[in-house]
Amino acid sequence: MRILGLDIGDKTIGVAISDPLGITAQGIKTIMRKNKKADIEEVKKICEEYQVETIVAGLPKNMNGTLGPQSEKVLNFCEALKNDLDISIEMWDERLTTVAAHRAMLEADLSRAKRKKIVDKIAATYILQGYLDRISK
Repeated sequence: MRILGLDIGDKTIGVAISDPLGITAQGIKTIMRKNKKADIEEVKKICEEYQVETIVAGLPKNMNGTLGPQSEKVLNFCEALKNDLDISIEMWDERLTTVAAHRAMLEADLSRAKRKKIVDKIAATYILQGYLDRISK
């Protein structure tokens, strides 16, 4: 059982995948966004390659728990993804995952250029690992 984690942004989509047992998450790539159709095709290829059964997408909520404009974009993308794939999509509260990703990279002493390239992949890993930890309990 493989689960795919997505951190969906305007310019990039961070992608993480679980191990076959659904215990750990690992960042695999950052998709540079082109258009909705191409982006969905890229996610579709990854799902086929890893035989994904579930997708967990980060839902960017405001700190007070409300949904903002970015949340609507993510929900619209996930709806389009759901129409193209026969895979269940779960939404995961992603508040502070990007902050946590930046903090981890700073602690690892990565340069700003390296951090910029992998922040979305790391954030997707945090989203997926949070989900995996919840379902294992």
